[in-house]
Amino acid sequence: MQPFVRRLARPETLILLLAVALRFWAIEIKPPHFDEGVNGWFADQMLKSGFYRYDPTNYHGPLHFYAVFLSLQLFGRELWALRLPALLAGVACVWLALRFERFLGSGPARWGALVLAVSPAMVFYARYSIHESWLVLFSMLTAWGIFNLALAGERRGLFALVAGLTGMILTKETYFIHAGCFVIAIPCLLLWNQLVPPRPDFTLARQQWRASDATAALIASVALIVFFYSGTFLNWPGVRGLYDTYAAWFATGVDEGGHAKTMYQAGPLNYYYAALLARYEWPVLLGLATCLRFLWPSPATFRYLAISGAGVLLAYSLIPYKTPWLVLSMLWPFAFLFGAVVAECRWREAAIAAGTATLTVSLLFSLRINFREFTNPREPYVYVQTFPEIRELTDPLLELARRDPAAHHLTGHFLLGSYYPLPWILGDFTGIGYFKPTGWPSPLDADFAAAEKSQAARVDAMLTRAYFRRDFRMRDAQEECVAWFDAEVFREIFSGEPELPAKSTAPPAP
Repeated sequence: MQPFVRRLARPETLILLLAVALRFWAIEIKPPHFDEGVNGWFADQMLKSGFYRYDPTNYHGPLHFYAVFLSLQLFGRELWALRLPALLAGVACVWLALRFERFLGSGPARWGALVLAVSPAMVFYARYSIHESWLVLFSMLTAWGIFNLALAGERRGLFALVAGLTGMILTKETYFIHAGCFVIAIPCLLLWNQLVPPRPDFTLARQQWRASDATAALIASVALIVFFYSGTFLNWPGVRGLYDTYAAWFATGVDEGGHAKTMYQAGPLNYYYAALLARYEWPVLLGLATCLRFLWPSPATFRYLAISGAGVLLAYSLIPYKTPWLVLSMLWPFAFLFGAVVAECRWREAAIAAGTATLTVSLLFSLRINFREFTNPREPYVYVQTFPEIRELTDPLLELARRDPAAHHLTGHFLLGSYYPLPWILGDFTGIGYFKPTGWPSPLDADFAAAEKSQAARVDAMLTRAYFRRDFRMRDAQEECVAWFDAEVFREIFSGEPELPAKSTAPPAP
């Protein structure tokens, strides 16, 4: 029992437990985000077709969709199951950060892992079913492989490097930014080591792997990429999407696609991501500021992290297309640099006190954004987030279906300009039609319906039965909406008297 207690009390274990608690606690507290609804819908389509049909204009690789599909098949249509793969990837990032101890030292690795464990962004977006946590995990694995090959030359370093690159390719088209920065940082590091020698001296380790190991790793990588992009060999055109995606992606990169943050523009650079760090990620911001420290004699490993990390931040700052979750891919190198400065400062007590205070602020920010302000549109991390009011529409439907599974086959008309995440939340309902404002069905009477409030009078004029009526909002960027529930069908769900829509003899608006 005592050895178990001692292991439980180790700093690494406590850091991991903190990471798990922040990510898994109250995981269903916020409704699914627009993108989560889209990702869940893709997983639903896989059940129908038997594979994921990769679309090069979707800008995301297939791995996350297969992980979500597997989770939903194992655990059912549950919001926590939709988010489970991203949650596990987020915890794995913290675990992997601790594995850098061999190359960075125990102090920097522990402090860096603690930064990632409490980071508002790392926690907030790990609690979303999106791809970004996977990209962080695989980019960290790539860096671990590079450090292993450089400092130890082991076979597992080679396999980790190839696995990391493969995972990035399977996750998101922006892998080329991270891979490119990893490559460019090597000659930059060698040049600077010549100008200002590192301390301690750096010598490339004798490589212990063979050509057969590299061949096996490459074959496995290509096989995995082809397997997933081809839809498990059922959609071979998907493999061509590996390069077709960049025609569409570069168009998005040049055109901000509705996600420009021009208020942060300063010449060719946009400091949007730096502003996010200043608002939420104080340890990471301090890590970024300490990059200048590594211009002077310092370990080559930290220099490499500073160069490659700054390169990724610069690349994303130059691209006009910006969303807050992209900041995840920029955090982890600077978390280690923060850890290096705290752990190796000559004024040890003062550094630990300052580091602890900064991390405490980060933890408070994380608790605030993840458990109180998680749907507040004034928070930059809360981006086109679905409001809890959506439950005014979904809860009556789900409750009726819970009482009587036959309710899954009721008829519903959704007359909204934007639907997600409804197609996933109500994915078990077979009779829902999704219509644009110019293509409404006739007659409009259904068991339930929803429309923007500006169209409510038009809907009322076309309904002939009595309905319960509830107002709700989907998200900040969308106007208020109205839901109608047939009085006879939903009488056991609602209290009070239903509303009788006004009748109109005039023809409905076209």
